[in-house]
Amino acid sequence: MADEPFKYKDIFKYTKNWALRAVPPVGFRFGVLFLFGGIIPNPIDCRFRKVSGICSSISTRTLNEGGQNLYSHKLPERVQYDNLVLERGLVVGSPLVCEINDTMSSFQFKPANVLVTLLDEKAIPISAWLFRNAYPVKWKVSDLDADSNTVVIETMELAYQRMQAIRI
Repeated sequence: MADEPFKYKDIFKYTKNWALRAVPPVGFRFGVLFLFGGIIPNPIDCRFRKVSGICSSISTRTLNEGGQNLYSHKLPERVQYDNLVLERGLVVGSPLVCEINDTMSSFQFKPANVLVTLLDEKAIPISAWLFRNAYPVKWKVSDLDADSNTVVIETMELAYQRMQAIRI
């Protein structure tokens, strides 16, 4: 009896590692933790309806070489990060919002690390990103409109020093 040929797709049946699964994870189960120096994160401030801005890119500088007109050299300069944007329904009395308002009114920044965790269908972490030394640069409340029947949304925008993908 001859051995059956190896089929690449068969590897997906036997692995529990999300990185090798055939079906990519869904993006609607996640948590956000603000890690202020030694303080336990507040459960009220872990829930958001949307997280965006998980992005990094490398800026480049174009160098034209003398006598070479067919192409230019692109040299890497630095890593750039988009701002992290968090959206949720307005939480009245949120300690996080109090901290942001304090920062905005006093212009005294207390950077914190922010951990965004992607969860699977059983609420087990499968991927995470750590945003180091994050601080608020924008806080916004959606329009108040007597003609609509919508939830008031608050949006927080954070700048940060560095993003790091966490292996789980």
